[in-house]
Amino acid sequence: MIDAMDKAAGLSPEDALFATRRFRPEFVQGAEECRLSVLQPANDQGLAANLRVALARRMAALNADPVLMAEYDVQLAQLGPTEQLLSLARGETDLEEPLVTIAKHVDLITLTPKKAEASHIVLLAQAGLNNPQIVALSELIAFVNFQARVATGLRLMRSA
Repeated sequence: MIDAMDKAAGLSPEDALFATRRFRPEFVQGAEECRLSVLQPANDQGLAANLRVALARRMAALNADPVLMAEYDVQLAQLGPTEQLLSLARGETDLEEPLVTIAKHVDLITLTPKKAEASHIVLLAQAGLNNPQIVALSELIAFVNFQARVATGLRLMRSA
């Protein structure tokens, strides 16, 4: 079965790298379960699926990953995004609260994680996010950036 990571890396079952990934099936399964838990959780904690996918698309763009951008564009279109969410996904910053604060946080963690401080979490709380939402947002940021890096690495290995 092709998972989202295979798709992002352009792998097919005929590729040796596809088979290599299956030497550790728990990693393949774990990454897919993680993807589903951050993009389509049973309890979204008030962070709707269209917001999550818009943020994922934004992070894919920040990571300069056109494959992931296209995939998240397709997913977002299926979720009926608002104009604000489309702006968020495109990387714009002229947004309403709490989206502007969320966008700044996503950009910070994606581009310059070393600059992150506890005060940035306080800003999320001040924008109206509660602790479970902040945790859910953090999980989403971690996964999408992980996905972009792994997909890039797999593409590089495939092209070697």
